[in-house]
Amino acid sequence: MLPFDPPVFHFLNANAQSPLWWIQASRFASNWLPTLCALPVIAAMLALGKGWRRSLQLALLSMAVAWIACRLIRWGIPMPRPAQLGMGHQWIQHGSSASFPSMHAAGAFALAMGVNLGVGRHQRWLLICSWTLAIGVALSRVVLGVHFPSDILAGMLTGAVSAALVWRSTLHIKQAQRRKRLKQRLQPQTS
Repeated sequence: MLPFDPPVFHFLNANAQSPLWWIQASRFASNWLPTLCALPVIAAMLALGKGWRRSLQLALLSMAVAWIACRLIRWGIPMPRPAQLGMGHQWIQHGSSASFPSMHAAGAFALAMGVNLGVGRHQRWLLICSWTLAIGVALSRVVLGVHFPSDILAGMLTGAVSAALVWRSTLHIKQAQRRKRLKQRLQPQTS
C-alpha cells in the first residue's frame, strides 16, 4: 500500500451516506459492464471487415496478455485488499485473493488502448466510449471497496502497456514478413 492509498481510498469508497444510485452504478460497472462490452466486440469481429476484425482480435489478445501479466505480478507481490486490512466498506462479495494490480482495470485499459491503437483518431466516438467505460470500470472497484487506488493505477498501466506491446510486436512481425517477401522477390532465380 502506498502513502496516498488510505486518504484517496476513503474519499472514493462508498459509505452508508453515499447515494444508492452511485453504489448501484458502480456495481453495474464492476459486474456487468465488462461482459456487456465483450458482446459488441465479438459481434463486430463477426460482422465488420478484415481490418476491424484484426484490430479487435489484437485488442482481445491485449486483454489476455494483461491478464497473464496481472497473474504474474500478483504471484510475486501478493498485496491485501482493503477489507482484509479492515478498511472501508466492501459493497460486493469478493474473495481474499491478492489485489495488486486490479485485473478489472487491466482488462478494461487493455481493451481501450487496443481500440485506440486499432482505430486511431478517425473514430473519435469509439475512442471516447472505450476510454470512458474503462475509467468507469476502474473507478467502480475503489468505490465498491475491493481495491486501493494504487491497485487501479497499476492495473491501468499493466493494461495499457500490454496493448502497446501486443501492437508493437504485431507490427514488427508484419515488417519482418514484408522484408522476407521483398528479399525473396529480389533474389535472382536459380534453375
